[in-house]
Amino acid sequence: MQEICIPTTAGPMAGLRNHGKGPRVLALHGWLDNAASFLPMAPWLRDFDLVAIDQLGHGRSAHLPAGAEYNFATAINGVLDVADALDWERFSLLGHSMGAGIASLIAAACPERIEALVAIEALGALTEAPDRTVVRLREAIQAHRGRVARPLRVFPDIETAVRARAYASRVPGSGLEEALVRLLVERGVRQVSDGFSWSSDPRLTLPTLSRMTEPQVDDLLAGIDCPALVVLADPAQPYLPDPVRRRRVSLLRRGTLEVLPGGHHLHMQQPEAVGKRVAAFLEAHTGRG
Repeated sequence: MQEICIPTTAGPMAGLRNHGKGPRVLALHGWLDNAASFLPMAPWLRDFDLVAIDQLGHGRSAHLPAGAEYNFATAINGVLDVADALDWERFSLLGHSMGAGIASLIAAACPERIEALVAIEALGALTEAPDRTVVRLREAIQAHRGRVARPLRVFPDIETAVRARAYASRVPGSGLEEALVRLLVERGVRQVSDGFSWSSDPRLTLPTLSRMTEPQVDDLLAGIDCPALVVLADPAQPYLPDPVRRRRVSLLRRGTLEVLPGGHHLHMQQPEAVGKRVAAFLEAHTGRG
């Protein structure tokens, strides 16, 4: 895949693109990941025009200006800006984790533009109980207003950054192999005078001021018109228990569920198994060009 840079209203967004032929597929990575997360499964999507972007604040893409907040509205508009810049009127969405949440909201919001949806390890948005609205708002404002700028950690070399990322993201039974971590790290750091630092915007770790309620997410999912493939790992993630995620999938009008044993990054850990399923689904539900 080749490096690309796409101008948007929020600033340049970087990404990776294959040969540019076939049905159009826009890939959206997870939180604090980047476009490189789709490299392992890209060989199984060679019959598609695959564009994987670094979402705003991630990888090699622009950061939002001071005072702006990273939220779903900003992310949705960033993705649509990319599609407009590519001159894609209709296309499919492939998302992992946070990217799957954003993709599912776009599919609900823009049914006339989305041919098919593939959501890996997420569907819809993280929710909040209505009676925690004030608590969340207060905590988020305190975090945003009280944030003290501090220098990003500097690593002497890429190897040290790889070890740090592997340690920070370790999950029993589902940790990424070093080679896969390296893909994310090499695209997720920038060179500074005395080594390497993370390129992602530190504000991405701040809490959002508000979240949707579960009924709101239910309404959005029920409004997705396009065919949708949801690929989930077993065991489920704590923030989206199995009963909740299965109920969400059941709300899709044209949804298909695949559950595979593996970790949260199963599209990187099992690229062939996931890639073949995704390719078959997209082949069945997308047009040419």
